[in-house]
Amino acid sequence: MDVALATAWLRAAAGSVTAEADLLTRLDAAIGDGDHGVNMRRGFTAVVTVLDGTEFTAVGDVFVRAGATLISKVGGASGPLYGSAFRAFGKALPPGARADLPGLAGALHAGLEAVRKLGGAQPGDKTMVDAYQPALTAFEEAVAGGAALPEAAAGAARAAGDGARATTSLTARKGRASYLGERSAGHQDPGATSTWLIFQALADVTAP
Repeated sequence: MDVALATAWLRAAAGSVTAEADLLTRLDAAIGDGDHGVNMRRGFTAVVTVLDGTEFTAVGDVFVRAGATLISKVGGASGPLYGSAFRAFGKALPPGARADLPGLAGALHAGLEAVRKLGGAQPGDKTMVDAYQPALTAFEEAVAGGAALPEAAAGAARAAGDGARATTSLTARKGRASYLGERSAGHQDPGATSTWLIFQALADVTAP
């Protein structure tokens, strides 16, 4: 991954989050504050503004700046969680204009660990971790098997989508949705859904 691909991924994620903002808001209205779509759209719009106005020479810096922007612009828990994930991802990448596949896998792992450290969520808690963890596992397995980035990204996106859909049957144990107890079951988690959109954006921009 180089700087051009990093910025393309974030722009694609911004476009997807914007296009699906109403869906994310509907999902969040069922079990949360109802503002996830609006907040994510605002944050990624700000990220695009930063990308437009900055010339990057290191690929990791792209994600560090994006993460800092999300932390400052996105309300609720989403800003710190997604912002911390992207900042950790960027900081874990090797210095320079390019990152190889093992480096990307390590950075994705660092991003997940940042999310889990901040929010305390585990798989099965009905959070973004339920999409991120299987996506990371699929990406790592693809890289270990010798796959190129398009194949690894596509596998991660499929796993994230499956993980997001699987949250529908779960009872929330973290976040605002946990206040509903058993009533949170039957609704797909909005954070897991937006996480899937971000991984799908990577698959889209790397597809042959």
